[in-house]
Amino acid sequence: MSKLPLRARLATSIGGAAGTVSRLTGRGDGSVIGGVLGLRVEPDLVRLLAAGRQVVLVSGTNGKTTTTRLVTAALGALGQDVATNAYGANMEAGLASALGRAQNAPYAALEVDERFLPAMIKATNPKAVLLLNLSRDQMDRAAEIWLTARRWRAAVADAPDCMVVANADDPLIAWAATAAAQVTWVAAGQRWHEDSWCCPECGSHLQRDDLGWRCGECRFARPRASWVLDGDCVIDEAGRVRELGLALPGRANRSNAVMALAVASHFGADAELALARLRQVTSVAGRYTQVQRGGRTLRLLLAKNPAGWLEAFDVLGPPPGPVLLSVNAQGPDGRDTSWLWDVDYRVLHGRPVLVAGERRLDLAVRLEADQVPFQLADGLDHAIGLAPPGDLDVIANYTAFQQIRATTGRSQ
Repeated sequence: MSKLPLRARLATSIGGAAGTVSRLTGRGDGSVIGGVLGLRVEPDLVRLLAAGRQVVLVSGTNGKTTTTRLVTAALGALGQDVATNAYGANMEAGLASALGRAQNAPYAALEVDERFLPAMIKATNPKAVLLLNLSRDQMDRAAEIWLTARRWRAAVADAPDCMVVANADDPLIAWAATAAAQVTWVAAGQRWHEDSWCCPECGSHLQRDDLGWRCGECRFARPRASWVLDGDCVIDEAGRVRELGLALPGRANRSNAVMALAVASHFGADAELALARLRQVTSVAGRYTQVQRGGRTLRLLLAKNPAGWLEAFDVLGPPPGPVLLSVNAQGPDGRDTSWLWDVDYRVLHGRPVLVAGERRLDLAVRLEADQVPFQLADGLDHAIGLAPPGDLDVIANYTAFQQIRATTGRSQ
């Protein structure tokens, strides 16, 4: 901290104190307010705090928080501290707060909101940028994803010393990353195709087969990957095959883990040590957490958009296990709930389905259209009372998820 200019030191001290007060008074985890106040004192705080560190920025529509947690764990194999915004505060204030809390950490793994990625690339001069996926999300707040991809493409082109680790199976990600001077391609998969029917290069229809995707008109095609997810195994750039064996469930998390391993390798981490650390991650900011409530076990799953709901359905317990769906439409969620109509809820046939949240009637209409029987619930405890005996999976979007976390966090 002594190397920082006086104004930056003052900003960091004020921000740290504000974050501590926030945590002690139970008003939050302090991961935003500290950065907000720090940036008011020193607007250039992120750049000053990032200087001299080896930084990786993680962005995408889905999986940012989980992948950042996995990258942090993998970089831990280097035996040094890693600064990170573990609770998903992924705008400028969150990054300032995370860097300020761990000023002596030589490494930083930072989740970044899609809109802020170009600015944070300039501010942090990262060693690596990890690009996961792009799909529609909060269209009343976020930019059209093709515009996001265009901005990312320009940003990585202006960072020639940065390694871009990119998902080769997402056409928009591939198009954005091809402008970078250095790219590590990862065959991480893409189950959601509804936002990638057209070629980002020429606008023609994309064709898909066993070899991936390619444009039917121009030469734009899926790049050849050096890291590959193959079932429950990862194949690295030297062709070595290792079993992942993660505690986190689902294909999406295996995909996130392969991306994290590719980043850790670029930083010089031993693959076996990094993989061992990934296997120790059991939950991420409440995601996949199992809690006891009302005499039963609840498993909490976060899904914020159609692609995220598809992945959440993938990790549900076997039918006829019950499921609670909870949807809000507050500012962090996006006010528009029309995205519910892009989700195929027919996979829930044969399960008892409970519906809660501030916009439960919007979701109820959608379920009726898919002829999925359900019961309306006034809240978590009401839903637990309505559900048949046994474990209960809970899928919620962002603010509904946080409300459920707060409720279960106060239970014994």
